Amino acid sequence: MATTKMTLAKSLTSGMRKAMERDPKVVLIGEDIGKLGGVFRITEGLQKDFGEDRVIDSPLAESGIVGTALGMALRGYRPVCEIQFDGFVYPAFDQIVSQVAKMHARGLGAVRVPMVIRIPFGGGIGSPEHHSESPEAYFAHTAGLRTVACSNPEDAHWMIQQAIECDDPVIFFEPKRRYHDKGEYDVDAAAAPRGLFEANVVRAGTDVTVVGYGPVVKTMLEAAAAAETEGTSLEVIDLRSLSPLPIDVITASVRKTGRLVCVQEASSFLGMSSEISAQVTEQCFYDLEAPVIRVAGANIPYPPSRMEDNFLPDLDRILDGVDRALAY
Repeated sequence: MATTKMTLAKSLTSGMRKAMERDPKVVLIGEDIGKLGGVFRITEGLQKDFGEDRVIDSPLAESGIVGTALGMALRGYRPVCEIQFDGFVYPAFDQIVSQVAKMHARGLGAVRVPMVIRIPFGGGIGSPEHHSESPEAYFAHTAGLRTVACSNPEDAHWMIQQAIECDDPVIFFEPKRRYHDKGEYDVDAAAAPRGLFEANVVRAGTDVTVVGYGPVVKTMLEAAAAAETEGTSLEVIDLRSLSPLPIDVITASVRKTGRLVCVQEASSFLGMSSEISAQVTEQCFYDLEAPVIRVAGANIPYPPSRMEDNFLPDLDRILDGVDRALAY
């Protein structure tokens, strides 16, 4: 097996390149994604190789990007939209929730909407207002949308291809502060190591289950390594799919450990951790040795960049959550 070491950003590029090579109906559309290659350079070189008809520089209008992509999807294309920053997606919210999410049901199952909306999300890069947010719960809540989040280069490479191949609309979250993290994997493998909507147990453990997604997965693994030095074994689960929610992987782990800590950058109020807590409590009530603990951002607008270190869950806050779970 020939492995390649790439950043998460370049893994997304390689995944989209492979999808475009396989299917001429795959087109990219977004602001400055052509000659510039996007603000994070995710689409760098693709317009040069595939042309302006397949890598389309759009006006600065997210509602126009998504609306155009929806029309293309209905005509048999597989458009991939890039939203420059998480906070820029809201002008397209009406199109996504009112049109994209409902088209399949409105067509009584006869209409497919094979489109992907890529959204860099989360904090950690010192950005100004509207450039660091965690809007994933809005979309995971919306029936008719598939919502996923990659956390590492290998998953980025495969998940973007799987999302493009999906016949349902996929909201694809990319952890922007992990864009430059490197990973080694077989870029030319015959198939993806796991399905698009499957969770991944990235570290086995026996004492406490810790679950999260996107940018916090690396932090959870660092917390697990620190906990191990003190004799505590954490089982770390990368959720990967927010909707559908792979709850069976989580409940199987909780039945083994008896304790669960949910981690996310977004506010804990009505977020992914809330839904996981509710479902685990319903299904594993008699297996739990402690209440489900949530480690998350505060229920406030995303703070100025100088204060984001106090807002984002870090290693110490995760370990504090683990200690609270073990204290029962």
